[in-house]
Amino acid sequence: MKTIQVNPVGTIRQGEKGTILAVDKKYIPALQELEGFSHVNVLWWCHEFDQEEARNILEVEAPYKKAPDIMGIFATRSPIRPNPIALTASQVISIDHAAGMIQLAYIDANDGTPVLDIKPYTPSIDRVEEPKVPDWCSHWPKSVEQSGDFDWASEFNF
Repeated sequence: MKTIQVNPVGTIRQGEKGTILAVDKKYIPALQELEGFSHVNVLWWCHEFDQEEARNILEVEAPYKKAPDIMGIFATRSPIRPNPIALTASQVISIDHAAGMIQLAYIDANDGTPVLDIKPYTPSIDRVEEPKVPDWCSHWPKSVEQSGDFDWASEFNF
């Protein structure tokens, strides 16, 4: 199998200014014309879970209260996976081109998390009109906006 090399394009910074995606200087020109997109898809590396043991876990006990007893890791949003890559659709608050900073409303990545890529969220490609999910998670919110008020803590077994 061919080895793949991935280089981060930036880092998540959580602090007094809120959530900032700090783009490495080299990649600042790639921000051109990103204005006007209300959301971006951020691909990031779950660096805190990047261990050989975690990469080999393929099944887990139900991480969600109403889930089946055993689940394949690809049926979860767990950071523990063969390649610890995560994806979050995030609302863009502002973009500072000169500083290479994108202020985000929210991202479920911790401070210092490496960002692998940024893609504009476009409904023609990213939105599914009528997605289907298993019964055990069918009561979850239907959008990112609704998720903010949902009691996620009562959904998990950890």
